[in-house]
Amino acid sequence: MVVFLLVLIVVLALLGAVHWYVWRRLVRDVTVRGSLPRRLGTVAVVVLPLLSFAALASSRAGAPFVLQQVVAWPGFLWLALLLYVTLALVVGEAVRPVLCAWLTRRADRAAAETPVPVPQPVPAPAEGAAGSASAGAVEEVPAVSDVSRRLFVSRVVGGAAAAAAVGTVGFGTYGVLRGPRIKRVTVPLAKVPRSAHGYRIAVVSDIHLGPILGRAHTQRIVDTINSAQPDLIAVVGDLVDGTVENLGSAAEPLARLRARHGSFFVTGNHEYFSGADAWVDHVRELGLRPLRNDRVEIAAGFDLAGVDDVAGESEGQGPDFVRALGDRDRARAAVLLAHQPIVVHDAVRHGVDLQLSGHTHGGQLWPGNFLAELANPTVAGLERYGDTQLYVSRGAGAWGPPVRVGAPSDITIVELASKQA
Repeated sequence: MVVFLLVLIVVLALLGAVHWYVWRRLVRDVTVRGSLPRRLGTVAVVVLPLLSFAALASSRAGAPFVLQQVVAWPGFLWLALLLYVTLALVVGEAVRPVLCAWLTRRADRAAAETPVPVPQPVPAPAEGAAGSASAGAVEEVPAVSDVSRRLFVSRVVGGAAAAAAVGTVGFGTYGVLRGPRIKRVTVPLAKVPRSAHGYRIAVVSDIHLGPILGRAHTQRIVDTINSAQPDLIAVVGDLVDGTVENLGSAAEPLARLRARHGSFFVTGNHEYFSGADAWVDHVRELGLRPLRNDRVEIAAGFDLAGVDDVAGESEGQGPDFVRALGDRDRARAAVLLAHQPIVVHDAVRHGVDLQLSGHTHGGQLWPGNFLAELANPTVAGLERYGDTQLYVSRGAGAWGPPVRVGAPSDITIVELASKQA
């Protein structure tokens, strides 16, 4: 508990410092004291992080779903904007002195090239014409002050940073709301018989139905999968961020998934935040077969197994590889559905030929991929671990901000290739 409080204090202090920095560069440095823009900017920098905390906490706190939807959009989008405007402003710190120096040299050069006017004697004004005494005087143009120059530089750098952040987040949001695109990967497996050569498994993970992504998002995913006409569909966890009561209707389009050998489901860590048992029952009603430390023989000539997510260990429902794979015929190829890539070492020990996972989102928001690499053996794509190949999907949705940067969403068609073909 003490460690948790210390971490919380550090995180809050860091967020406070970042918000102060953004306020300083985007509000204080570019506005006039007491002006309406400064007051509005200050209010925004206070209110937006409060909405972000509300968006993160409302679901766990059991807030009404309507309230969750109200705070989710501004709260989560601000987190993404904060990330990229901060990165842009940090880059701008290197540009700021260069721009100041350039403006100073430009002003000095202009002053040096300006001819100095020669004073001319001004005739004494006639009596009664005192008002015209200044008519012949030379008017000097005041030089641009350092304060004005700094304000100009701050506005240029701040405006460019804000534009870059808004453009990045806007494009990333469009990519999520547009829906995932099909990605195709061929995986050769030594034990797959010739009859299974070209067998296609549609892998979809991390749909993350919630206050932002709802029924329309599910329908786009279903339409995309069905258009590929796969032989089998694997939903590898993190389907939802919420309860069946709030999101059951959003998941209903999954009932229209079509594949020759059916659709299968394994839990992800977010199911255990949302009532895993209730969701397992619901997806079963929708026509998907949950694989909870279980295995099924696929007629094409391989075994399909699935394990519960490691987050279920707190509820006594974690992965059980012995139950799922212990008594199988190892002469047959085994394909394992497991939400998190970190269990690949267990898969290797149990003779799995191919593990299909998600969880990482490919990092979702660059440079998040570098952090994801610290916690996962593979962040995205296909890699080999001993005799086991691991494929990690970037996922079809998004957690938190409905934004992806550098990690576009996907639904992967994994095509098995038999070395006997």
